[in-house]
Amino acid sequence: MNSLPSPPNSESNTRWRPAIATVSLGAAHLHPLKAKINAAAKNGQQGLELFYDDLAQFAKALRREAPGANADRSDRDYEIDAAHTIRDLCAQHDLLVLALQPFRHYEGLIDPAHHARRVEEFQHWVRLAKILGDNLFILIPSSFLDASEVTGDRDRLAADLAQAADLAFPVRVAYEALAWGTHINTWEDSWDVVRRVNRPNLGICLDTFNIAARVWADPTSPTGRQSASVDKDLLMSMDRLVREIDPGRVMMVQLADGERVDPQAPFLQESGLPKLLAWSRNARLFPCEEERGSYLPIREVADACLNRLGYTGWVSMEVFSRTLEEGNTQVPDEHAARACQSWQRMLESLDRKPVKDTLVC
Repeated sequence: MNSLPSPPNSESNTRWRPAIATVSLGAAHLHPLKAKINAAAKNGQQGLELFYDDLAQFAKALRREAPGANADRSDRDYEIDAAHTIRDLCAQHDLLVLALQPFRHYEGLIDPAHHARRVEEFQHWVRLAKILGDNLFILIPSSFLDASEVTGDRDRLAADLAQAADLAFPVRVAYEALAWGTHINTWEDSWDVVRRVNRPNLGICLDTFNIAARVWADPTSPTGRQSASVDKDLLMSMDRLVREIDPGRVMMVQLADGERVDPQAPFLQESGLPKLLAWSRNARLFPCEEERGSYLPIREVADACLNRLGYTGWVSMEVFSRTLEEGNTQVPDEHAARACQSWQRMLESLDRKPVKDTLVC
């Protein structure tokens, strides 16, 4: 099998390069991608995780603006056009597209027809990825479908991800454990599957929110914590992470904190929705935003994933929040500025002096 191209190197002396997910800059149906790109660039970001919803909305706009009859062209045709335009827009703002995500509910599907449809859709994503960037990855988060729809058999999960990696090559694929995943919900779970697959273009994505949410947090508890022993549990988990994970297989580290909320908050009461998922969608914060209610041990998790592990590469802010659903046109700029300040605080907490050319808030 051919070797993979090397990830992009920073021109500065920093070990990490700052990025942000487009979902962290506003809702796709409310805030245009152009505004998000501009806000990210103005606030010193160097890379973007492109959410598919943003690309799809951009493609719909292209379709509406297309002159003449366009009935013969499919939504996917316009998504191809959108990918070319997005790459050009990012280049004009000195931004790189780092990832296309999230390709949800792929691995472990019990229904063969459903799996076949997802494979066909994944091939379209690979085409998009090859247009969007020279070295980006497709992110596959662990499935949170009902247990009646997905198997937890590790060999089957590994086989499905191996198929995705082979179809994508040389495009890279990252696997991420969501804290509310049906069968894969810890970094240990996702790392075990990645090792079983053993493909050069498959790696792991580490997310500080998902790690802390699974091991430490309970938004429905009056304390916001699972138990009195969670500090020790988290420390042991981070020690294992540093010992076991190969930093060369980490595609990206994503940063996010969580807001301490009222256990009776309406969004936590939605029927059929896992509590951690409801919390994640509505109440993530940028790291070190204590003034907004952040309380997770993100500094400890980030220290393990970045400093202690010896990871070098892209670090991306990935925040979901009810504040992103506000119709205010200033949302992209406001969130980009918060991300910039958060990254500076994060660097300081990691005992590193901010580098002037890393971020200009």
